Amino acid sequence: MRCRQIADADLDPVAHLLTRGFGARRSLAFWRCALASLKGRSTPADMPRYGYLLENDGVPVGVILLIFSATPGGGALRANVSSWYVEPAFRSYAALLVSQALKRRDVTYTNISPAHHTWPILEAQGYQRFSNGVFVAVPALHRGRHGRVLSADTVPDAPFESFERELLVDHGEYGCISFWCATADRAHPFVFRPRLVNGVIPCAQLIYCRELADVVTFAGAIARRLARRGLSFAIIDANGPIAGLTGRYFADRMPKYFRGPMRPRAARRGVREREPR
Repeated sequence: MRCRQIADADLDPVAHLLTRGFGARRSLAFWRCALASLKGRSTPADMPRYGYLLENDGVPVGVILLIFSATPGGGALRANVSSWYVEPAFRSYAALLVSQALKRRDVTYTNISPAHHTWPILEAQGYQRFSNGVFVAVPALHRGRHGRVLSADTVPDAPFESFERELLVDHGEYGCISFWCATADRAHPFVFRPRLVNGVIPCAQLIYCRELADVVTFAGAIARRLARRGLSFAIIDANGPIAGLTGRYFADRMPKYFRGPMRPRAARRGVREREPR
């Protein structure tokens, strides 16, 4: 029994292992696509591209996918624990896999889509919440400030951070709704991910903005942009109601966890930090 990094040659066995673990929720085609996406993305130097596997006599029996990234500017390392599974007969070795995956003290590990039954496990592993729930907002009910809405690939004629344009363009290619709200003083980036609540109700989940206050400021412009895609409300990671927005806060819904030196900020993450959907 040993634990090691996942290599390119392991991708098909790992895809089959994850398919067994997640059952009807995720197909083999899904996992092959997800692993291909990880193979094609850039990874910080010396960090695993895919994560780690648990191996018994050369056969993968456990896997944990890690999506590494470096924060813009400072370059601090983050890794999202995207998906993990260990075959029932080898569950007693799961701690070995986890300890190997979470061993670096200079990395902030996140889990932004944990299943409810894993919450106590995460807390036992030293994770803390950085977002306790979600705020469901109806931005159209708040006029906000009128800013110019620009497409993601536009180079605004107002100040902005260079990495934000790359972030908007990249996330647009992942199927997100990415745009700027620009004023004479500043260009403000926004990324929303279209999704279905309970599999039927369309909405937009806020993935990135510079500050949550920007959502309030440009609520009207955001509402008009989302309405073009038939989306009337937005889901926002939060720790309570958001002043200035009409909506409702739901505690203990979709909590986000972290472990490590840097506490993440809500609404400053990306789809590349989670498994491809």
